Amino acid sequence: MIELIKDLWCFMRERKKLWMAPIIVVMLLLGALIVLGQGSAVAPFIYTLF
Repeated sequence: MIELIKDLWCFMRERKKLWMAPIIVVMLLLGALIVLGQGSAVAPFIYTLF
């Protein structure tokens, strides 16, 4: 997983695509929110945010 992140960062830096970094971070955060909100002990706390 760390190797994938390093490769992605090197690609974005080399190709001058650093504007993609915030998009990727937001997508990862939304994905984590969906996974945590599907019936874990954290779900009630996530629902109070929205």
